[in-house]
Amino acid sequence: MKKFILPALGLLALAPAVAHAEDASAKRFAHEGSTYSYTVTQVGDTRVISGIEERTGKPFTLRVGQHRVRGTVGSQQVSFPLREVEPLKTEATTLASR
Repeated sequence: MKKFILPALGLLALAPAVAHAEDASAKRFAHEGSTYSYTVTQVGDTRVISGIEERTGKPFTLRVGQHRVRGTVGSQQVSFPLREVEPLKTEATTLASR
């Protein structure tokens, strides 16, 4: 279960730390042949990541606190320390060049 969710959290480590509820545009990433769509909202001191695995439609909701991640993946409860989250290894992308 962690092998699917930890990469999602790693991707969020690359994103800005502050996300506002009104700015919850959907984001996507692919990992090990699966594509995930998710949104991030800020509720107090907690980031809430909600999304689905696109192929299976399996939903997930994760609450990222200061030291721990808790939530559900499908109907399964998950909980693990934030220190276990590893950033995704992504290739550099050139956005613009002259």
